Amino acid sequence: MLKKISTEHLRVGMHLHELCGSWMEHPFWRAKFTLTDENDVRKVRESGITEVWIDVAKGDDVPDAKTPAQVEQQVEAILQQTVAREPAPKKVSLKEEVERAAQICAKSKDAVVSMFQEVRMGKAISAEAAGELVDEISSSVMRNPGALISLARLKTADDYTYMHSVAVCALMVALAGQLRLDEEQIRAAGMSGLLHDLGKAMMPMEVLNKPGKLTDEEFTIIKSHPVEGHRLLVEGGTVGEIPLDVCLHHHEKVDGTGYPHHLKGDEISLFAKMGAVCDVYDAITSNRPYKAGWDPAESIRKMTEWSKGHFDERIFQGFVKSIGIYPTGSLVRLTSGRLAVVVEQSEKSLLAPRIKAFFSTKSLTYVTPELIDLSRPGTAEKIASREDAAKWGIKNIDQFWMA
Repeated sequence: MLKKISTEHLRVGMHLHELCGSWMEHPFWRAKFTLTDENDVRKVRESGITEVWIDVAKGDDVPDAKTPAQVEQQVEAILQQTVAREPAPKKVSLKEEVERAAQICAKSKDAVVSMFQEVRMGKAISAEAAGELVDEISSSVMRNPGALISLARLKTADDYTYMHSVAVCALMVALAGQLRLDEEQIRAAGMSGLLHDLGKAMMPMEVLNKPGKLTDEEFTIIKSHPVEGHRLLVEGGTVGEIPLDVCLHHHEKVDGTGYPHHLKGDEISLFAKMGAVCDVYDAITSNRPYKAGWDPAESIRKMTEWSKGHFDERIFQGFVKSIGIYPTGSLVRLTSGRLAVVVEQSEKSLLAPRIKAFFSTKSLTYVTPELIDLSRPGTAEKIASREDAAKWGIKNIDQFWMA
């Protein structure tokens, strides 16, 4: 049986099942093993992860720890608060925007690659060129946020560093719009997302592209990228205070366990709090050489579970509103027993997106794809659960929502 505990209660003899945080943060090759060394307990606590899941059938117990049912109840309560708010309207459908968004993604990746190469050669960032890129990404997001955000998630391991910047830019723009920030602030949020990881241009390539978990020494090097990026932007002297702040502080957490300055609560700016949410979401939904990305809906549930210590509550709820409880590309099971992929959000309810049903769990066969708007009056289908594509042997699920 699984139980969730604070890392303060973690001790040798417990069977670690899962760490409650992005795998980018934790120091182990694997997450499931019995703790036999005090040094491993120390590593977990020092990683900034404050809660973990333990398997009490395989190791020591903590009697008063939370059960999965209790945690799920808490997650549902948080998400229900989000459902009560009005989703932002879209100007065009995903079908209309997806081809244009794909072109912007390709152009943006090439631009970010060039930007990183110029920084490595000692050249300053062109704020004008970066601003034009932000404007193009923003225009697509304002027409339909699901298109470019979902496409940017489909990055390869080789593209990750560059497309991550594009994805976080788009997520920041969508979130800023959801928070009703003004036009100048939305542009600054987009610029912050585009430049937040600039310091990785100065990281050793063998560490940055290592196909596996980092050693303690390598992790220390990577954790220097916010400071390095901030230094580069200050020396370039071409961007404003908001991108500088987000570059330096997007790894801070509201409970003070982040880095580089261990800021907490109101010590962290609005934009840095936004950057923290957007950065983590794209990281955990992206495939890496050593780890497959989580399903978008599963990622939202995980982040909701962590949200108390990691993220500002208002910012996180705005983020969920901007991309959905079941973001585009999520795999869900319907009440009929069919599997469906989420195609785009509905303006009426975050619990009733537009979906494409394509697989029967009863006959274990693909069926003729059917587009269904779950928010339409009289629609019998509802989402029964999130699903894991691997469990059903489904590959390349993204083809169904992109078609």
